[in-house]
Amino acid sequence: MADSRKDRKGAVTIHDVARRAGVSPMTVSRVMNEAPGVKDATRKTVQDAVEALGYAPNAAARSLARQGGGRIGLLYSNPSAGYLSEFLVGALDGAQKTGALLLIEKCDPNPESERAAVGRLIAGGASGVILPPPHGESYAALSELKDGEVAVVAVAAGRFRSDASAVRIDDFAAAAEMTRHLLELGHRRIGFIKGASNQTASAERLLGFETEMRAAEPAATALIEAGEFTYRSGLEAAERLLSARRPPTAIFASNDDMAAGVLTAAHRKGLDVPGALTVVGFDDTSIATAVWPELTTVRQPVAEMAEAAVRILSDDIRGRGQARSDAPVDRLVTHTLVVRDSCGPAPTAD
Repeated sequence: MADSRKDRKGAVTIHDVARRAGVSPMTVSRVMNEAPGVKDATRKTVQDAVEALGYAPNAAARSLARQGGGRIGLLYSNPSAGYLSEFLVGALDGAQKTGALLLIEKCDPNPESERAAVGRLIAGGASGVILPPPHGESYAALSELKDGEVAVVAVAAGRFRSDASAVRIDDFAAAAEMTRHLLELGHRRIGFIKGASNQTASAERLLGFETEMRAAEPAATALIEAGEFTYRSGLEAAERLLSARRPPTAIFASNDDMAAGVLTAAHRKGLDVPGALTVVGFDDTSIATAVWPELTTVRQPVAEMAEAAVRILSDDIRGRGQARSDAPVDRLVTHTLVVRDSCGPAPTAD
């Protein structure tokens, strides 16, 4: 029989060891990093598999995995550059403060790509993974991480779920507050551009808007268009809204990128903002103050939320092997209505 160590030298992965030992890749990682919380019999089985296959993880990586807050993975594919920038700043700040090593993987928002990216994070020794939108609601990503026994924090997923810790705002309440603000300004025909259909936050924001609009009926009318959280989808949705026989006097876009698209559509039509059309967004990312006029928006503290996710995972990693609750954490953070120059009273002709 050929020597498996010799045949596979240089090609053995943590997944190979896990399969031979009959355990998860995360358990192999814990054994290799001499982490507590692994039964002696399991540790021996893994060590035997390592010996049989000749598995030799990178020594520098093992050293990094032992220090500080561990190795924390971050999966991303968000189409909003402003959102991603805010998120990465917060995650990097959190990693610096906790001593964690941040591993970043880009993927496409589809199951095959997500599973592959999660596999790379686990193989890299990630003890916890942060899932920003839309991955925090992905069955493929969550199930792969659960199988790997990796701690998870879903950020801005819109709603708490039992299989992952969460850092989020109350999207329903935030959208309702913005809608009330528009109604208080006298707007009665209000357009709303929905976010991506695969995210709970989109549905919660729409529900918050619709709830306030229904409360104002019959005087108020809602005009709703689909969007995808991208600038282009916001521009196209705004063009449809503004081409209506009786267009809205205000448009509420579910994120700032789409609201920027609305401003472009308004400028193309020669509409004064906010004199003829009020435009508001959601998130308060960098684009909100890069456009003209600057956007009134809901501030979702994206950087702070990412930093909080790192802290939750770092605490989880440090606490392994000690008596603690395994119940997922639901961290609800405060949103803020930020009023700038893009909104004003409804035109008197309405």
